Amino acid sequence: MRSLMYVKPHLLEWREVPAPTLHSGTDALVRPIAASTCDLDRRIVDGGTPMPAPFAIGHEAVGEITDVGDEAAAAGLRQGMRVVIPWHLSCGQCATCRAGLPANCTSTPHLAAFGTPLGGRHGGLFDDLVRVPYAAHNLVALPDGVDPATAASCSDNIVDAFGAVAPHLQARPGADVLVVGGPGRALGLFVVMFAAALTTGEVVYLDKDPDGVALAVRLGATRTLCQDIPERMEDRYPLTVDAAADPAGLACALRSTAPGGVCSARSIYFTDVPLPYFDLYSGSVTLVTGLPQVTPHVPKVLDLIAAGAVDPDPVYSQGLDFDDAAEAIPRLRRKAVFVRSTHQNATTTGASGRIAQRSARTRNNIP
Repeated sequence: MRSLMYVKPHLLEWREVPAPTLHSGTDALVRPIAASTCDLDRRIVDGGTPMPAPFAIGHEAVGEITDVGDEAAAAGLRQGMRVVIPWHLSCGQCATCRAGLPANCTSTPHLAAFGTPLGGRHGGLFDDLVRVPYAAHNLVALPDGVDPATAASCSDNIVDAFGAVAPHLQARPGADVLVVGGPGRALGLFVVMFAAALTTGEVVYLDKDPDGVALAVRLGATRTLCQDIPERMEDRYPLTVDAAADPAGLACALRSTAPGGVCSARSIYFTDVPLPYFDLYSGSVTLVTGLPQVTPHVPKVLDLIAAGAVDPDPVYSQGLDFDDAAEAIPRLRRKAVFVRSTHQNATTTGASGRIAQRSARTRNNIP
């Protein structure tokens, strides 16, 4: 089968690899049908991570189950089901999984995931087929009426953004929110989308990218600032979110958090970064960070999408065919979603329909 491999900075290749098989009764085999590029994928392709090449890339996708083990079938999984495939692998039974921390599962290798080699080689979600262990726990059924392309990023970025604000807004109803974003990054825009849906307060978005600022307005931001990241904002906010992937963004978010407030740091830093510790200490600010814990929150996010409360489609700047991925991804500057041709041909509405209409004309003009 084909696997999309990260070979070196700015180079991806399709390579033939052995197709996975069922290893256990809890396994399922899943064929990705709509996959999106995560913010992390862009950094990988640009050579900005310590991950050793080559490896299969891609960890955001909706797929179609092609085969299931006996235990997975007994739990309700069946061939043909469309499912969100979370980026992390987890058992659902260990203490950390039961505590709502499946990305820290102790029954799987540390950092076991699709699309990166840090926790072993488990394939990538642009592959023709992936094996999903503990499938009844890991896979989340796609609701009727939700387009696979719309939900592709629910494997990571979309649900990560939900987790950045939803629990904190539940504790602080109506709170104002500051989101510090970065050029070409989707995560901060998804945070704006959820904040606008979940709070009656002000949603402020900071980004030096005019296109990102325009998208934030479309997604519900009540105030935007198109500028370089300042040391701190003039106002203070009960909830701030760092989604800039820039240490200056983290420092600004922390310094701009109101006394007793929460700063949710959603950027990934592979080296130590300086913290304005005294600002944290003197402001009694809580810093929350950690791996995106996707599985527990996917059903809630899918319900919001199905109800029309949020619409992630505007964040996907391009729609392309899977066959275009090796050439297109190194050239992309924004998040994109890729759909298999067979799925495009069968779908005429929603994100997939738009992708089918756009893919031919965008292949040679990728921002």
